[in-house]
Amino acid sequence: MKKILVIAPHPDDETLGCGGTLLKHQSKKDKISWCIVTFGNKGMGHDDAHMNKWDKIVNKVKKKYKMSDVFKLGYPTGALDQVPFLSLIESIKKVIAKVKPDIIYINFSHDIHTDHQIIFQSFMSAVKNFNFPNVKKILLYETLSETEFATNKENITFTPNYFVDISNFLDKKLSIFSIYKSEIMKNNFPRSMENIKALAKYRGGRIGKKYAEAFMLVFCIE
Repeated sequence: MKKILVIAPHPDDETLGCGGTLLKHQSKKDKISWCIVTFGNKGMGHDDAHMNKWDKIVNKVKKKYKMSDVFKLGYPTGALDQVPFLSLIESIKKVIAKVKPDIIYINFSHDIHTDHQIIFQSFMSAVKNFNFPNVKKILLYETLSETEFATNKENITFTPNYFVDISNFLDKKLSIFSIYKSEIMKNNFPRSMENIKALAKYRGGRIGKKYAEAFMLVFCIE
């Protein structure tokens, strides 16, 4: 049994980026933990009713993946640039120390969303191998409407070199994403059910499978 940690800047990133892969881990009886870094923002009008609604959504998603733990760090959505960098690093360190994961999934480093960028930078500062020798693999996932919209000013793009066959899990991934009703877009837009399936089909074609999820491998010890 492996210990898996998925870090999501916002609820739904975990499903968009690696939902099929998490379901595959579930089928192997691996222990899955979920770290949600931001959770609402009162400055954006997210009142108690909004937060309660999202608490229920997160609980439903947790059950679908049969996750062992959910860590909600509670930082303000869309405002991580106002949070002390050290605070983020220490919060992420505490989660990694508690979970002791073998494999970590986290968002791509250069996603267009500032929250995603800051979380990745904080994570890489936190996860140095002399602090966490238990971590054997770190994989970056792609997030529709964040990864593909990133500008290429530093000539850095999402270039996958690690693929997971999710042919047996795509339908359930789509079912789980449907829990996030407010995040589903109309057809022809990035987060439509049609487009999520199309991306899985495209990535599957790269490895000769019906459906796949793609990652960038940044660290691996075998």
